[in-house]
Amino acid sequence: MDDAQLLRYSRHLLLGEIGIEGQQRLLGARALVVGAGGLGSPAAMYLGAAGVGRIDLVDDDTVDATNLQRQIAHDLSRLGLPKADSLRTRIAALNPDVQLRSFVRRADAALLDELAAAADVVLDCSDNYATRQQINAACVRRRRALVAGAALGFAGQISVYDLRSAAGPCYACVFAPDAQVQEAACATMGVFAPLVGIVGTLQAAEALKLLAGIGEPLAGRLLMLDARTMRWDEVRLARRPGCTVCGGTRTSEAEGGRDAAPRRRQDA
Repeated sequence: MDDAQLLRYSRHLLLGEIGIEGQQRLLGARALVVGAGGLGSPAAMYLGAAGVGRIDLVDDDTVDATNLQRQIAHDLSRLGLPKADSLRTRIAALNPDVQLRSFVRRADAALLDELAAAADVVLDCSDNYATRQQINAACVRRRRALVAGAALGFAGQISVYDLRSAAGPCYACVFAPDAQVQEAACATMGVFAPLVGIVGTLQAAEALKLLAGIGEPLAGRLLMLDARTMRWDEVRLARRPGCTVCGGTRTSEAEGGRDAAPRRRQDA
């Protein structure tokens, strides 16, 4: 690190768990963020500010006035622009040293497989069930840790799916690819503005922990937030026998007998 970087990241360097070694890991890491909206905005901005060296951003949508209530990377001057490009510009203004690539296209299986192969961690900030399953499948094929978040209304959830852990489930172990999921969007259901910031920031925190090799990741646990009461619930997860994606051998189990059932589409 040069003098400017030592100054910029000094608050990380003061943390014994991170220090110079951990910050060097972040500087040399690459993250893939799928979704540049409500979740992707805070998640990717914190990764860039924290010094993750390379960040790939994928989103095929454009900035709309209705996004500005919660998608904090965008502003009135960006209306009509691709969200991936807008987010790239915002991160570059925060930290010009970060190498950024934006992909203004649908996150299909081929693109996800290519980008996941080059990534050290993948953040699912998307807004539909099919894309979430494709992201998970790419992470399973490439053995990449997946940090998945979702938010709709006043309800948020986050977990880490990391098959490098012997007992770690993949996303499909918990939310079956063939499940009948009722799709819903914030355009019809609404979303509490700070909720996506809470979940997206937690996604950044989990990704940074994984990249720096610190703390205990959220693997095997699903956190669910009701922002109306600011109450968190935790469900313990394990691999599902016969999972068609990862071939898991263990059964998902929930604390208190609750099942981690598929949820409606949630906002990104």
